[in-house]
Amino acid sequence: MTKSLALNFILSSIVVGIYSEDCRAGQEPIEIIEVHAQKRAQSINEVSIAVSHVTGVQLEKRGIKDATELGHFVANMKISQNAAEGTPPAVNIRGVGLIDYNTANTSPVAMYLDGASVGSANNQLVDLFDIEQVEVLKGPQGTLFGRNSTGGAILIRSARPDAGSYGYVTGGIGTDNWQKLQGAYNHELSPESAFRAAFSHTKYEYTSYNLFEPSPEAGLEQNNARLSYLGEWDSVSLYFKAHYSHWNGIVQPVGNIGIYSDPVNLVTCSAAVASQGGCVDQFGFNDGSGDFWAVSVNNDSPHHSIGKGWTAEVNWDIDDNSTLVWLNAFNRLDRSHAFNCDGSPAKLCEGSLGLKAELLNNELRYHKKIGKDHLTAGIFLFEERLYQDNYNDLGRDLRGTPFGAASAMFFYDNDIKTKVAALFTQYEWQWLPSTRITAGVRYSDESVEYDSVSMINSVVDQTKPEGLLMPFYHVIGESDDNGLSGKVAINYDFSADRMVYYSFSNGNKSGGYNGGYLSSPEQAKNADYGPESLNAHEVGTKLTLSGMGVKLSGALFYYDYQDQQVFMNQPASEPGLPPIQLLENVASSTIYGAEADIEYKINTAIMLNIGIGFIPHAEFENYTDPLGITLSNKRLPFTSEINANAQLSYEYMLDEADVVTTIGVDYQSEYYFDQNQNPYAMQTGYALWHFNTQYRTQNWQANIWAKNVFDREYSHLKFDLSQFLGMLEDFKGEGRRVGLDFTYRF
Repeated sequence: MTKSLALNFILSSIVVGIYSEDCRAGQEPIEIIEVHAQKRAQSINEVSIAVSHVTGVQLEKRGIKDATELGHFVANMKISQNAAEGTPPAVNIRGVGLIDYNTANTSPVAMYLDGASVGSANNQLVDLFDIEQVEVLKGPQGTLFGRNSTGGAILIRSARPDAGSYGYVTGGIGTDNWQKLQGAYNHELSPESAFRAAFSHTKYEYTSYNLFEPSPEAGLEQNNARLSYLGEWDSVSLYFKAHYSHWNGIVQPVGNIGIYSDPVNLVTCSAAVASQGGCVDQFGFNDGSGDFWAVSVNNDSPHHSIGKGWTAEVNWDIDDNSTLVWLNAFNRLDRSHAFNCDGSPAKLCEGSLGLKAELLNNELRYHKKIGKDHLTAGIFLFEERLYQDNYNDLGRDLRGTPFGAASAMFFYDNDIKTKVAALFTQYEWQWLPSTRITAGVRYSDESVEYDSVSMINSVVDQTKPEGLLMPFYHVIGESDDNGLSGKVAINYDFSADRMVYYSFSNGNKSGGYNGGYLSSPEQAKNADYGPESLNAHEVGTKLTLSGMGVKLSGALFYYDYQDQQVFMNQPASEPGLPPIQLLENVASSTIYGAEADIEYKINTAIMLNIGIGFIPHAEFENYTDPLGITLSNKRLPFTSEINANAQLSYEYMLDEADVVTTIGVDYQSEYYFDQNQNPYAMQTGYALWHFNTQYRTQNWQANIWAKNVFDREYSHLKFDLSQFLGMLEDFKGEGRRVGLDFTYRF
């Protein structure tokens, strides 16, 4: 599909949809989708926000495990495992995202779990089980969802207790030792209250495999549990949820993309040849296999994490038109994640990400109906504390040799405290019968305090390879940000189910301290970064054409991005030294594009869903990096020009059972993994096909599913270490995986 065809398709879908007449009498009415994009239940057609909606049933059918797979459903959204599963995911919406794997940073795309902010990017790796729905809000959400929602917000809503006593158990098996056991039980305690218990157990190995036999088999075991209570009385309702998770295993082994055909004479390969595994690194290593999914790496790299916490929400109906909502949530995450970054059997680059994170947030919100108008106002308080215990061991196998002078082991202990206080209000005014105006503003005050300590074990005497432990640096500082963000939007209704809107919204993301892996005291002193801001213009439409069996939503957007925070992975000033890794503010960026989501119920048996996104321009202007190199008009990382998803579902009856068969695809055009646009660190375009067939009776259900049906080769991240080790770390995607689930409902 060419650029012009993509744009014409989106524009014509929007325009034709507005003026088309319903022409198929007798078509079944289309279900109205209810979302919480404005922190209250509304029809998706009422909100002046581009919202993509994913149901729990869709997640179940596709065999979706966690939040990193949500990008397969949503146009102009990409979520990557980044530096392997267990590290903070890289979430990107419309070109706005952060690729840094550092556990101290916060994504510019906010995530809310059952109404509560999850805080830093560490907590955005969420297993999806017993889910009601997921909403992806595109564009800045600075009024209702606060700072650090520059690119948008992801709202995950668990299944809540309801009337009746019932439950289900699902067991599943699949390729690469995939094992799954999930279930939930809902029990009605009284006409006013109920509780729900849900659990998930998943155990699996990775589709990439290790040829280095001394390394243990890589895979994870993930156990999650959730207990929730809902009580609804005359004027008060209470929702309480407690959750627990325990993950344990060996992390996915990283691949090695060498860049040399002759490392002795520093003769490099072309990027195309290197991507096929035909080259070697600085030490002459190549895994020796033509299989993309095969690696050969010293990967005795354990992962262990425990998460626990609660969420409580109280709703008090003061009168028929006024409601007061209080939300309180606490979460604690303890995680250790070892890694091997040289991608070989040697010990040249190894380390660990250690983390303890605690966060507490409170929100008091007031809703008021005033005729056809609606007022929302509130206060938000948030506090998060991160303790980082990281290390990185470089050149271990070179100690005691003539090449071991630069070997060193870095230890990082960081204490980072974030506090946020905010006031917000939004008013939705029914100006005319067909015209609604929304205006909102938020004032936020945020402070980040950091205390960063580093020690270094360095070889002073090559006859003593154990090295000497010495202080490296100690940096103490604080950054304070405050300011306003807001939104103005106008909706025009052509009819009850056809509307267009224009919105102007502003979002801000706070500054902070990026003290994850630094190789000099000078870097440590310059590791703080400033806030960023984004002004967004959007024109969109939402249509429900029941007579045609069509639902369509589309948008055109233009972003003016100031002081954007960009992760910089720059070569060191001297060859052979670790790269410089900083989070820097670039001067400005401009992003514009379009997208459309279409649901077409062809007849009672066949449903077609299409999502297409087009971002022709996503670049930052001139920027001078820490080495004095000027980067101009570089495309933003992880930003495909074209991405599309589609699926076709066919539903029919077989022996009194309901059978649904679905086939679909997610396509991404090429994109770069960093701001340097290094051709070695680029992902070519790819399409991932999926398939499932679900057979369901009143009590039993069987589901066969397959992901990446054609075993397409692609990477989550190619991390550039070419100037350090003559290679790139290759964090491979997921190959073909096929599974079979059985569910019993009672």
